[in-house]
Amino acid sequence: MELFKLIVGSVFIFTGLFIFGVATIGLFRFRYVLNRIHVAAKCDSLAALFVCVGLMFFSSSPGPIIKLAVIACFIWLTNPVASHLVSKIEVETNENLEDECKVEELP
Repeated sequence: MELFKLIVGSVFIFTGLFIFGVATIGLFRFRYVLNRIHVAAKCDSLAALFVCVGLMFFSSSPGPIIKLAVIACFIWLTNPVASHLVSKIEVETNENLEDECKVEELP
């Protein structure tokens, strides 16, 4: 049973680290700030969730498991909200937004 927990936890942690690596490459590949924020919001939340779940498999008592679950929920809720607020400020303050991306007006 311990070997199973070790393998499953390692798979989750390495999957999260792989997603972090892909997000880092995406941050350097994209030119525009809104694309970078999108990559950071989606990939970082998912990768942090995978790493927290992987660490839960390594814990033997319920205390750290509950703490990791709360941390994962906190990241899952706050990271997209913070990224949305930063992107909203970028849209409101950038005068050359139409040069960088297609802007559609809402009816």
